[in-house]
Amino acid sequence: MERDKHFILGIFDDEDILLSAVKEVRAAGVKIHEVFSPYPVHGLDEELGYTRSRLPIAAFLFGLLGTTLALTMQFYMMKFDWPMIIGGKDHAAFPDFIPVTFELTVLLAAFGMVGVFMISSNLKPWAQPRIFDLRSTDDKHVMAIDIASNGSVDLEQIKSALKASGATEVNSKSFE
Repeated sequence: MERDKHFILGIFDDEDILLSAVKEVRAAGVKIHEVFSPYPVHGLDEELGYTRSRLPIAAFLFGLLGTTLALTMQFYMMKFDWPMIIGGKDHAAFPDFIPVTFELTVLLAAFGMVGVFMISSNLKPWAQPRIFDLRSTDDKHVMAIDIASNGSVDLEQIKSALKASGATEVNSKSFE
């Protein structure tokens, strides 16, 4: 069976039941593909075993690139390309560079973070979204379990684990 094609969905009404269900299902040896919720659920990322995002590291590196480019550009322009004495100051007066340096740092950090986030989340303008259950955008919490990545666990075991943990519905979903 192919990965990311066939799923079992557990539909939950309450976030507290969902949190305890994630613990129980993971304790039963089932790998959870993703949990979809209409609003953020505190503690869900820890229960799913997600690690801290590395996006702040990318932001710092893009900000550092912006700072370096801004200072290099201004120093080159004011010292070598078109030297001007403005207000009796030196050709490369650092305090004059601060506003432009700050703006380029923020600009490149912001654009870099957006780009890294879109690449890491596989968000492409031409991609079709995979909607597991429309109610996950309204009032239900949906736990999606990939059947292929749980080859060692029986299909009926997964369904019974979802029902036992408080799922109001257990459905199957296939994507082509």
